[in-house]
Amino acid sequence: MNKSRILVLATGNRNKYKEIIEILELPDWDVKFLKDFPDVSLPEETGATYEENASIKAISCTKITNFPSLSDDSGLEVDSLNGRPGVYSSSYGGVDGDSKRNIQKLLKEMEGIPWHERTARFVCCAMFALPNGFTHCEKGIIEGHISIEPYGENGFGYDPVFVPLGYENTFAELSAEEKNKISHRALAFRKMSEFLRNFDYDNC
Repeated sequence: MNKSRILVLATGNRNKYKEIIEILELPDWDVKFLKDFPDVSLPEETGATYEENASIKAISCTKITNFPSLSDDSGLEVDSLNGRPGVYSSSYGGVDGDSKRNIQKLLKEMEGIPWHERTARFVCCAMFALPNGFTHCEKGIIEGHISIEPYGENGFGYDPVFVPLGYENTFAELSAEEKNKISHRALAFRKMSEFLRNFDYDNC
């Protein structure tokens, strides 16, 4: 594989990497996991938006590896909580990446809120970056509700409490194949896949 066609996924989250790989259809790119580059560490996500955080990761990764990179930042926005946890979704419970604590805090804050007021959405921003400074962003959004308690064993993050609109089950109760047809990350990365399949890399 030509070096110019290597693409690094700027995430250390293996669950997210696996999910993105299952969504992407990029036969002309050799997609690598960040862990394939043990000396690379991503900077703290200090952005105020998903786009800013995704840019921080993608641009940093491509500068360090000198390969094109692809990152994402995503979050859960709950209407009754004025959009929280939003960009702070991963660390909402106090420890970054602790899904159990994140869900516990979320459900405690939503105690007593009726179903029709438990509306929420997952948002994903996918960011592509090149060593020359070029970037491109695609977004995906899916609406839904927050369940009263966690259900299901699949997925990760807030999947056990998010019921997508038009469904009766949480993301964690759906198979990976089902989820990857409708999720916010699937929507964003399918658009990114289409962009990259038609991208004139050599003339950028």
